[in-house]
Amino acid sequence: MALNYCPNCGRALEDRLAYGKMHRACPVCDIVYFQDPKVAAAVLVEREGKVLLVQRSIEPERGKWSLPAGFVDAEEDPREAAVRECLEETGLDVRITGLFDVLYGREHPRGAHILIVYTAQIVGGELQARDDADAAAFFDPAALPPLAFTTTQAILARWQARKAATDSLRW
Repeated sequence: MALNYCPNCGRALEDRLAYGKMHRACPVCDIVYFQDPKVAAAVLVEREGKVLLVQRSIEPERGKWSLPAGFVDAEEDPREAAVRECLEETGLDVRITGLFDVLYGREHPRGAHILIVYTAQIVGGELQARDDADAAAFFDPAALPPLAFTTTQAILARWQARKAATDSLRW
């Protein structure tokens, strides 16, 4: 969403070439405004070979499934956001164990531009759908439900590939 008025003085912003690109700028304050990306954080939680997913209760993609995830608040550590979102959506308290992937994509106007996905381990709580989730459950990699978002699909495809590679090394 582009700014129309300067948050500093209230003057209408103009488009101006700055730093090699078009940006919104104030003709009075001479401040150039940069549109910051929205960042979301997610957790990939595995238990007994299955992955934790939540069924979305809101649009977009209502009724489809995704990793527990949500926006990172201003001045919030993305790892803390991922833990918070998992607890809010699933009732499970988790501990971050690693970084799984970082993806860029913007599928809808209110969505995140950057998705940081962490691996996590359950340390407490009881599985129950909460907040903006209609359901929360663990799924076998061969029997995933309808998935929301290409980022969810990409992460789970990578998870399945890594799982298959790890499983083949055990034989």
